[in-house]
Amino acid sequence: MARFAGTEMTKNPWMSLWLSAANTWAGAARGFWMAETHRQQKAMLTAMTKPKTGPKAKPRSSKKPATNGRRKSPR
Repeated sequence: MARFAGTEMTKNPWMSLWLSAANTWAGAARGFWMAETHRQQKAMLTAMTKPKTGPKAKPRSSKKPATNGRRKSPR
C-alpha cells in the first residue's frame, strides 16, 4: 500500500479545466440571476409606489391661448 499513497491527491489538468469552465458558467448565470432579480424588484417597487387612483386631470392654465393667425413655420 505504500506505493499508492500519493496517487489519490495528484493534480488532474482535465479536472482543473472542467472546474474552471464550470466556475465561469456559474458566474455568468449568477450575473443573469442577479440582474433579473434587480429588474423584478424595481418593477415591484414601481408598482407599489404608483398612486392607486389612476392618472389625475391636469390643472387648467390661467393663460389664454394665442389668438393671432400667424404660426411659426416648421424647419
